[in-house]
Amino acid sequence: MKTIIKNSAIALLLLVGVHTYAQKNNRSLDNYREPDKSGINVFEASKDIISTFENVKVRIGGSSTLQFQAVDHENSGAVDLIAIGSNFNLATANLDLDVALYDGIRMHLRTYLSSRNHPEPYVKGGYFQIDKLEFIKPGFMEDIMKYATIKVGHMENNYGDAHFRRTDNAQAIYNPFVGNLIMDGFTTEVGAEVYYQRDGFIGMVGFSNGKLNQSVDKPDTGGASFLAKLGYDKQINDDLRFRLTGSIYNTGKVANSYLYSADRAGSRYYLVLSPTTATTKTSFRSGRYDPRLSNQITAIMFNPFIKYKGLEFFGTVESAKGKGAAEPEKRVANQYAAELIYRFGNTENFYLGGRYNQVDSEDISGSDVEISRFQLGAGWFMTRNILLKAEYVNQKYDGFNVGSILNEGKFNGLMAEAVISF
Repeated sequence: MKTIIKNSAIALLLLVGVHTYAQKNNRSLDNYREPDKSGINVFEASKDIISTFENVKVRIGGSSTLQFQAVDHENSGAVDLIAIGSNFNLATANLDLDVALYDGIRMHLRTYLSSRNHPEPYVKGGYFQIDKLEFIKPGFMEDIMKYATIKVGHMENNYGDAHFRRTDNAQAIYNPFVGNLIMDGFTTEVGAEVYYQRDGFIGMVGFSNGKLNQSVDKPDTGGASFLAKLGYDKQINDDLRFRLTGSIYNTGKVANSYLYSADRAGSRYYLVLSPTTATTKTSFRSGRYDPRLSNQITAIMFNPFIKYKGLEFFGTVESAKGKGAAEPEKRVANQYAAELIYRFGNTENFYLGGRYNQVDSEDISGSDVEISRFQLGAGWFMTRNILLKAEYVNQKYDGFNVGSILNEGKFNGLMAEAVISF
């Protein structure tokens, strides 16, 4: 515990220092999603061939969050739950380095300075983003690169649109709520993605090695994942924006598929429905559901997004099918989510919203289970870099076996979160 507190304090001091440094420097980068309020409702980074590059430029940024949790939980009583009360959670922090290396070439690197599962800092991942091929020769393939982007790295893979709105450890300013989806589709794998964006149409094809952790000492655990996305995103007029995308993530055989369990930063609902022996580190996925399609998986996600003036709707329809190596037949897990947000005030500095999220799954235990969550949220942007938000959450579990800790489980209560991101 002392180590966690010490590292959290160091992380916060470091973020203050880099923020002071950053304020003295030009922080704009080409084809880049801003980490503050202006990055909200941005999905893939914009594509613009107009360059501002002069020399190598390093942008130092980061984020820090702190929550107050007042949530109660209960189950059937067959398995005892850890006692939880109302208190603050330990602060989480990120450090971001974004570097303009050359005309049309940018690097991103994110480090979790403190997180729920790891008291020590560790690198989440990073990538190179190539928007021009001027480093080969001036004007090389410029007609294609006017619309194309290449990303290569050990990076957050672009499956679906929900990951653009989720909380990534301390980077919580894009998320209008405190928690992510119940089935949190997010993974970081070594691979490459190629994008083509033109006149509102978006296409992406990507491949990765299907591994969360990289190592050469297990040569028989190789595999591959295929990703693709197709969509349309258009600002119809000053008041109306429409976006619709469909995505797929497929792997025929890997040692372990982490699509719904890769987030080591952890859930925002600390220790809910956890056993008496649990700690915030060992039970860091509390409140989420992993269907454990561990060796073969095909997941498909559709995401509509509509924004009319201050009112916005974001939806998720997802189906994942797969199995573990020892299972004779494939199982299916489906997820549905709908968010309705109203942003108002001067430059939309305030918002109110609700989200309903449901998962229906053929569980690995053999039961057909259902998890439903209802969230009501509100937020206030004190500045473009500071967000205060509050949430009421109510989550219920149905269909789990009598011996499961989730049998007749539920949790509900209030969450408050302060976010700094720059």
